[in-house]
Amino acid sequence: MSELVSSIQGERMKTEQRTTRGTALLIPCSYLTTEGNKTGSWRFLRPKYDYKNAPCSVACPAAEDISRVQMLTAQGLFKEAWETILQENPLPGICGRVCYHPCESVCNRHEFDEAVAIHVIERFLSDTAIRYDLKPSLERMPAKSPKIAVIGAGPSGLAAAYFLTRLGYSAEVFEAASEPGGVLRWGIPPYRLPLAVLKHHLALLQEFGVRIHCNRAVDRSFLQRAHEHFDAIYLGCGHSGAVDLGIPGTGLNGVQDGLEFLRQVRLGKANPLQGAVAVIGGGNTAIDVARAAARLGGKPLVIYRRRRQDMPAFTDEIEAALEEGVELLELHTPVKIERHGDFLEVVLQKMKVSGEDRQGRAFVVPDGNRGREIQVHHLFKAIGAAASEDWYEPPKKGRGHLRLSNCVFSHRLKGIPLVYGGDLVADIKSVVHAVASGKQAAMALDAYFSEGPQAIKPRLQAAVVGQGPSLSMEVYLGGPRSLRNQRTVGFQDLNTDYFLFAERISQPRLLPHERLQSFAEIDLKIAANVAIREAERCFNCGLCNHCDNCRLFCPDLAVNFDSSSQTRAINYDYCKGCGLCVVECPRNAMSLEEESA
Repeated sequence: MSELVSSIQGERMKTEQRTTRGTALLIPCSYLTTEGNKTGSWRFLRPKYDYKNAPCSVACPAAEDISRVQMLTAQGLFKEAWETILQENPLPGICGRVCYHPCESVCNRHEFDEAVAIHVIERFLSDTAIRYDLKPSLERMPAKSPKIAVIGAGPSGLAAAYFLTRLGYSAEVFEAASEPGGVLRWGIPPYRLPLAVLKHHLALLQEFGVRIHCNRAVDRSFLQRAHEHFDAIYLGCGHSGAVDLGIPGTGLNGVQDGLEFLRQVRLGKANPLQGAVAVIGGGNTAIDVARAAARLGGKPLVIYRRRRQDMPAFTDEIEAALEEGVELLELHTPVKIERHGDFLEVVLQKMKVSGEDRQGRAFVVPDGNRGREIQVHHLFKAIGAAASEDWYEPPKKGRGHLRLSNCVFSHRLKGIPLVYGGDLVADIKSVVHAVASGKQAAMALDAYFSEGPQAIKPRLQAAVVGQGPSLSMEVYLGGPRSLRNQRTVGFQDLNTDYFLFAERISQPRLLPHERLQSFAEIDLKIAANVAIREAERCFNCGLCNHCDNCRLFCPDLAVNFDSSSQTRAINYDYCKGCGLCVVECPRNAMSLEEESA
């Protein structure tokens, strides 16, 4: 047929006659274009490119654009992927290490084979930026006159200062300690967060314009004079005060506070431990104390009054602790501590489950007189923390206070706003929630200064990702992400015929016996090809990753590709609205709607 067509080029019409069993076949060939037949006039359904939200981004408290990060990583665009994270989170190398990654629990890939190792990719991108000394190219808004004081250089205060600086404000951070970082510096052991990683992030923040003043403790009188120098205050002091066990014997020699112990570990001043070590608590601090004690020579036992599945500590951290020889005693609580020579005798009460709350967490009550006594050389209290000063706490009720999802906005400080954030407000005490709190406070203050207090809620609502409550700074600033459909892509929305089963990356780690030799980081780095392969597993839910199915399957060739902008557009003059492009889009980045009259 191609030979026939080529032989009649330049002619209007030509026929070739063939005789088969006496029958003549006439084959007409037209040289005229058919573009005048605009088949789009038949359409009653209209396909369109309709980018949506991935469930991982909706679940991320910092609202990172995770599907886009994975897509860029899979393409080898590591700097661009890293900068995409920095749009929403100034601490990617830290969160990639210590975050409990709620994003992975809702990953659509989880219903196909295994969730994408999102936190591993995040850490890889940050480590790559550190290795090559990359500098981010992030837009800063024009300078604005209001000055904001940020109290506390923990993750919440650092995030607030970072986002305020991006919005054009002058933000100064006041930190009581000798070094910034808060819990990142003093509360998380180096085997989870190396000091060099923290210092790199702090240096980037300071290069960006965040000013940090250390050894500058703030008292109540500072608030009374703040209006003389600042136009607003963000209070992100966190919870650094110890919570007492409330039982006899807590003041005995050998009974120590877990947070102070971790601080000594970070300073390199923790003494070696020998013999049995009891750790009272079930949160991340308790697990960190137990794992640090094991590295110092002790034999730790974590005592928790509920069940293992009720522990607020991250599941991965609990499993790692058990691998390192830490023992766990569930459904027991101490009722008395006594000193007997070189030992501490701890009297424990056996507990039993009496019911569960809506989240499935157990209610426990004493199990009669059942109990036991144990002897230990050291005992650490790690049952939680509280604000070290009562005036740090946000107001519980009253007029003039606006309670948001991650912070409390108060107007009652001598005419300037006072915003409480971080652990002082957040229900979940985590680094990523602290970042989310600082970001929300920066947005709230910007809305306040730009349009007044009545604009805070609507401006924040407009920045919600999906069904919320996470907020996107890119959406708040009207970036490309703000044009997306608010709908969240579910597994049933994907066309999984185009995906192959692929095994999730196995995080390389030091062996358990190697970990106990030092405080070296236990999670090892991964190579670029491994990161790319893992990122390729991402479905890129709701986004176009240029697979070109829409063009390949269009029977009318109505999908046009612009090579200069790497974008696709539908020529509605010829699109009949058959919907093939929408059905064959693997990632649900297209939608089909009824054609308007």
